[in-house]
Amino acid sequence: MNLYLHGHSYKYAVEQVLLTLFPTQRPEYPDKREDGDSIDISLNKTENTLTAYCTLKLGDNSYKGRASEKLADICGEIETDRACQKIIKTAIYRAALRSGLKKPAWGALTGVRPGKILHSIISGGASADEALKRFIEQYDVSQKRAQLCMDTTLYTIDAERSLGEKDICLYVGIPFCPTRCAYCSFVSQSVEKSMKLIDPFMEALEKEISATGKAVKALELNVVAIYMGGGTPTTLSAPQLDTLCTWVENAFDLSNNREYTVEAGRPDTITEEKLIVLRNHGVDRISVNPQTMSDRVLDIIGRRHTSHDILSALETARKVGGFAINMDLIAGLPADTVEGFEDTLNKVIALEPDNITVHTLSLKKGSRITLNEEPIPSAEDVSDMLDIAAEKLSRGNYIPYYLYRQKFMSGGFENVGWTKKDRENLYNICIMEELCSIIAMGGGGSTKLVAPGTAKNIRLMAPKYPLEYINAIDKTCEDKQKIIEFFSRRNDHGIRSERIKL
Repeated sequence: MNLYLHGHSYKYAVEQVLLTLFPTQRPEYPDKREDGDSIDISLNKTENTLTAYCTLKLGDNSYKGRASEKLADICGEIETDRACQKIIKTAIYRAALRSGLKKPAWGALTGVRPGKILHSIISGGASADEALKRFIEQYDVSQKRAQLCMDTTLYTIDAERSLGEKDICLYVGIPFCPTRCAYCSFVSQSVEKSMKLIDPFMEALEKEISATGKAVKALELNVVAIYMGGGTPTTLSAPQLDTLCTWVENAFDLSNNREYTVEAGRPDTITEEKLIVLRNHGVDRISVNPQTMSDRVLDIIGRRHTSHDILSALETARKVGGFAINMDLIAGLPADTVEGFEDTLNKVIALEPDNITVHTLSLKKGSRITLNEEPIPSAEDVSDMLDIAAEKLSRGNYIPYYLYRQKFMSGGFENVGWTKKDRENLYNICIMEELCSIIAMGGGGSTKLVAPGTAKNIRLMAPKYPLEYINAIDKTCEDKQKIIEFFSRRNDHGIRSERIKL
């Protein structure tokens, strides 16, 4: 779709709402006026008001949308910037609804963390009921999604209250899997093709863990949660897992760590020997992820295991004992149906894991799923799947505790983590809601340094692919100095105003 911006340069905001409302369209910026579907979006400022005007052209028809904010209600440069983006998105949204577009479940919201908005309203002094009402009115969110967001936001607030100024989480990325699933857009390599890279990768990772540990200890930061993801960390052998966990223990003071999670998501990587190693190192949370309990769908998405293998892996984990167990499901997989998803859900709930995470299929360009000939469920079917999940999980005494959205998500819906009472995963809340700094190690590791109460967050990325990671390990280790620089600028009131230039 052709996009024409007048009086502003908020391309990202316009593209966000375009991809949410018209997911098959891609943004184009022609040098001059061209025929075809288009959005004209202008931003005007008067003495008292900011106003956005949209003209949406679809075929031979045009539709108008308008949104405004009073300048008296806006304080500061950051707030003005946010207000501009909000009214631009709202103007486009209103024009789209006038074209006959079905109202999205999340209304005019486009961001990945809708809970941040509710959190901000409550932090400003509003009651939960008042915040919910304002959230619905301002963003046209459905009552059902708004309540879901409120439920998870209350968990966020509790988690935030439990954190100290120097609390951090650690992430360790292992970018290897037995095979690559068709829906996967993560940077992970099949060990069938890259077994020879595991040993040099581990050598490089040891260097990064050591360098990170020195920075964390020098700053006297407090590790409260560890998350080992990927890929699939349990692709490593039991001796390799033992070595890796020992490196982490030696590099960091874990005396105040509250939880230690390892993704063992692929049941074809889970063995009793590996789980005993993990328990011996204090790991107390793992994933056993079916995604679906349909053997046909498992085969179509490239997972070389059966639903029976999932049951066997779960049995092994419970035999070893001491683990809180998460199970992931995906709504909208190729060849799945509403009835098939409901059957999967019934079977997984009957297994009574501590957490069940319900993802919505996200059709990212890094995945192979679009190459499949099997049909992908419609947005209406995905909506039904998620409604069934919410109803059955609530009836099964699961509570939603974290939520986020992604680009290119079927139907524009969401991913939700559900938990049994008092069994929530702190790391998931912290990373999704940016409650504290996440310091990452490993291939594709994304360190996010968070300055609470400000917009001054900084991200440090490690190389994504194993070979690139190995070759760049010295530079990656040197970058740990930036963690020290960031925290050294903190004072008793948080982070100072200047941003570190990377």
